[in-house]
Amino acid sequence: MNKKYSFLLPIIIASAIAIGFFIGGKLNFNDSPERLFSTNSKKDKLNRLIDYIDYEYVDDVNTDSIVDVTVNSILEKLDPHSVYISEKEMDRVSDNMKGDFVGIGVNFYAYKDTITVIKTVKDGPSFVKGILPGDRILMADNDTLFGKDFPSEIIVEKLKGKEGTTVDLKIFRKAENKTFNIKVKRGVVPLKSIEAYYMLTKDIGYIKVNRFAESTYKEFKISLIELQKRGAKKLVLDLRDNPGGYLGMAEEIADEFLKDGKLILFTKNKKGKINKSFATDEGSFEDKPVYVLINERSASASEIVAGALQDNDIGTIIGRRSFGKGLVQREMALGDGSAVRLTVSRYYTPTGRSIQKSYANGTKDYYQRFTDRYHSGEMISVDSIKVADSLKFTTPLGKVVYGGGGIIPDVFIPIGSNEEEAVESMDNLGFLSFFVFEHLEEDRERYAQYNQEEFVNDFKVDDILFEKFVEYSVDRNLRMNFYDHEKSIKLFLKASIAEQLFNTNIHAKIKADEDTMLQKVLELDGSVVQQQDSGLIKANN
Repeated sequence: MNKKYSFLLPIIIASAIAIGFFIGGKLNFNDSPERLFSTNSKKDKLNRLIDYIDYEYVDDVNTDSIVDVTVNSILEKLDPHSVYISEKEMDRVSDNMKGDFVGIGVNFYAYKDTITVIKTVKDGPSFVKGILPGDRILMADNDTLFGKDFPSEIIVEKLKGKEGTTVDLKIFRKAENKTFNIKVKRGVVPLKSIEAYYMLTKDIGYIKVNRFAESTYKEFKISLIELQKRGAKKLVLDLRDNPGGYLGMAEEIADEFLKDGKLILFTKNKKGKINKSFATDEGSFEDKPVYVLINERSASASEIVAGALQDNDIGTIIGRRSFGKGLVQREMALGDGSAVRLTVSRYYTPTGRSIQKSYANGTKDYYQRFTDRYHSGEMISVDSIKVADSLKFTTPLGKVVYGGGGIIPDVFIPIGSNEEEAVESMDNLGFLSFFVFEHLEEDRERYAQYNQEEFVNDFKVDDILFEKFVEYSVDRNLRMNFYDHEKSIKLFLKASIAEQLFNTNIHAKIKADEDTMLQKVLELDGSVVQQQDSGLIKANN
């Protein structure tokens, strides 16, 4: 095939798959081989193969699964971020990006064969009805939810439903040793993308954004206004571990810091068409210090925000080199409830940088490059980051920045030791949370005496609880020098207890004492840091 037109083949095949089942029954299987391989065969070949399997193959085959595998195989050959979303996955993906879902508003664990409430969503349906942490949900309508190893998605399916519908729950409350029935009306439950916000100091606010969903800018604006009311004149915007999301949300958040007319980014499609996005006069945090925290798992929309501020000489980017995703996807329905998120353009930062790392050698190599960062030394030393001189750009104030493979921060913070990262992972991945949940189940009354302020100021994790955690971890084959990290583990245990008793803001605020990037913000605030020849601002760590 002429190379000029070879790019059409994947699109033609994908389209053929999407419509194959609708026209399959109408195909004439007596057509000649000449008809099968005629000039229209590019559209017909895959459809016919699937139909032959469906109608003629000796055994029954799930042709839906064949289509899913085929579509995924096609997309994998395009780029690592063009993906297929099956009909089964669409609800979950849509809820996550929409920023809410319809349900009863509880977080739960399947604990000892029983659905046990961790906490209720404040002002949500279950909160209003008085359901409490520790309550066991025994039944939902006529469905028994205890005594079986139900997958989480099955439980969620039984508790979710249409807005305004009701579900009859049978609850066992351990603290009062009683069982009762309660009718809960399903309602809209938010999926927060602002994980936490609080005052780091008397004039520095902190906002943690975990993804860019439809509701993110609205949540961000509410948080920012609240922090400004509390006296925030400076801001820490935490984008660590944020994988991205909607481009528009990144543009709106960047606009909060940039003056009217400043370029936020531009995109370019396969035809060379360029679309530019500019800041408006709506920003409420212009001309104020901002610190943006990023790491190796900050990607896509996170990189748009960091790149827009860095290229406009606004604020200070702190952390480690970001992931390096500079491709823009658009979701396209395939007609059967499934969809494809197809890469339709590249985006560039205001100086003209593309931060997309190469995927020329396929998806496996693409993600291996990410893993290689841990072995190359760049997670420990900024000098180990290798960037070609051809990817060097200059901001309006003369700061040198680099394209290719992510946003390189202004201030580099090395990754912690393996065991320090292991402690952090125990918190991020829920290991600490489940231990704390079991601990609270033993004696929730112990903590009833504390309000939020008293807990933060007065509560200390004692040696008995620490030793229980060590024993719990060892029993689950977790091996590390626990006593070398006793201070950090106790702090993280306190933070996890606070999250389950109160909220994520208290959890984040308690952890700040052990957060090297936040400690660097406090160190840099008001201090003078010299720019090095490399274009990076280096500070002692």
